[in-house]
Amino acid sequence: MRKPLVTTAVALLFTATLVPTTASAGSTTPTTSAVNCYVNASSVTASGDHNNLAVVSTTPPKATSGALGRRAFAPGQVKVMATMSILIDQGPDGSEYDVYGYVIIGDALYQAAYGAHDGTVSNPPAGLRRIGGGWGNFTMVEEAEYQGPTQAGISRWTVYGLRSDGVLFRWNVSSKGVWSRTGSAPGFAAVKSMSLVSKTATYDTFVANTRGGALYTIHLPVSAPMKPVVKQVRTRTWQGFETLITQQCGVYGSLLLGIDKDTDSAYLYAVGRYTGLSTVIQSMGKVPATMPDNVYAGLKDPGSPKHAE
Repeated sequence: MRKPLVTTAVALLFTATLVPTTASAGSTTPTTSAVNCYVNASSVTASGDHNNLAVVSTTPPKATSGALGRRAFAPGQVKVMATMSILIDQGPDGSEYDVYGYVIIGDALYQAAYGAHDGTVSNPPAGLRRIGGGWGNFTMVEEAEYQGPTQAGISRWTVYGLRSDGVLFRWNVSSKGVWSRTGSAPGFAAVKSMSLVSKTATYDTFVANTRGGALYTIHLPVSAPMKPVVKQVRTRTWQGFETLITQQCGVYGSLLLGIDKDTDSAYLYAVGRYTGLSTVIQSMGKVPATMPDNVYAGLKDPGSPKHAE
């Protein structure tokens, strides 16, 4: 028998029914035929535990929390974490799993990985493979891996990093783990948080909020040179969130979780297709949980549906 996190939070990655948000561009609230979409917010505590909060899109939202990996990291070690991936073991009860993803520790970027059983890490702390230095001033790192239509394997690995001076960088990663920088763009110093909302063979799109309160999409064609296309989604009221986390909900819809560190709280939104200022955003309400940790990121399984736009 698995503990509640694995049966509820992690299992949602495999069993949740994703229902599209449907509404016309002129309507004020999207409508949903069911409320079984979810978004996972994983975090690293001050003591180094890697936890997860699964938020389900009822109104008001429901939430289930638990430990992914106790003592996965050294206390105070992780400064920034990308969306993490989880791979459930196919053994007799499926209670063993592997967790992996990018973290910034000190001035370096690492790929972290650990195996766990019901929240207990097999050999703590997590294994760390150093990618490179010069990451101490980065506020965001995220990987967009696109699965081609043949299902033969990931056909594109792209990593993005936002530096504190507002320069957004992009790298391609080969199947052998070789990094090649493929572009950069200035002008994002006002961004507080970014979250990957869609990916295809030819582009990636992020949603981002600014210190001034605006909400934008940042559309990034994978072609060179790197030329971001920025569209405003909302003009104000979004400045309170230090972290945004998204999860696909249906073909064109998504969930957007905003975490406010000033109040250690989070709010959930259902978002229709991103169409600039006409984008439909419905508030689902405050999440019934306290968000005390300083480092938050999404959690996904490698087989989760591709985001669409």
